[in-house]
Amino acid sequence: MKVTVVVPTLNEEKGISKVVSDFRRLGFEVLVVDGNSRDRTREIAEKSGAKVILQSGKGKGNAISDAFRILDSDAIVLVDGDGSYPAEEVHKLLEPLEKGIADHVVGNRFSNYEKGAFTRLNFFGNKILNLFFRFAYGVDLHDILSGYRAIRREVYKSIEIEKSGFEVEVELTVETLAKGFRIVEVPISYRRREGETKLRPLRDGFRIGRAIYGMLRRYSPARYIYLLGALFVFLGLITGSYVVYAWFKGITHILLAILTTMFILMGVQFFVFGLITHLLFRTAMELKREINELRRKI
Repeated sequence: MKVTVVVPTLNEEKGISKVVSDFRRLGFEVLVVDGNSRDRTREIAEKSGAKVILQSGKGKGNAISDAFRILDSDAIVLVDGDGSYPAEEVHKLLEPLEKGIADHVVGNRFSNYEKGAFTRLNFFGNKILNLFFRFAYGVDLHDILSGYRAIRREVYKSIEIEKSGFEVEVELTVETLAKGFRIVEVPISYRRREGETKLRPLRDGFRIGRAIYGMLRRYSPARYIYLLGALFVFLGLITGSYVVYAWFKGITHILLAILTTMFILMGVQFFVFGLITHLLFRTAMELKREINELRRKI
């Protein structure tokens, strides 16, 4: 396969030289998509052997979108420019693509990470977000925020990225699943980064969590509707419990009882709509998978 390594950067002069040089020594073409760095990132990347372009907008998602648009390689490898991902492990990511058992491969950092690679807050936040993703999507992935990925042309050419920030990894994962492509994880090593991180744990963690829930509509609208139904039923149980408790005390809350009934009925209706949506969406997903499998055979 023709493989291009894509490195989104912003002020990564401390780590970019090693990243580019290591991949170039392994024989890969390297494309650095720079977000108008204020340091010597672009100059160092070019001297190290990379092709460098300026991204059209702001944010990591925009840089990746630009790369998807201009490249036509059989596969691309996404990697951060901070030196936290070892280039020598790239073949772990490419092997499932070469064997035809996956279309998108994610490097799982939690299998072997260096002390200090995660702060305690980042480690805890990653675990919570991954748990939320597995619960919401029912997919057994443990590091959806990894920046080390290998993606086939069919996948990256079919993805339209809307997220501009650190939510882009979630979007890449969800879009792959929603379009019926196969995604797997492989264990990788993870090292301490060079330079300052751009991640703001609380702000970006909230945005990522919101993106996980918001994009549920793309992958499984039924699950999105089920959660809304569960919310209304939960509200109905809370108000209903109070109505019953007050009734035993000799107090009648007619309006609150009506509101409780409305909450419960709305929750049940959402569950029914969710079931219908699930059946229709699953049929469409199976059709997409069959079409993708037919394309691979052809």
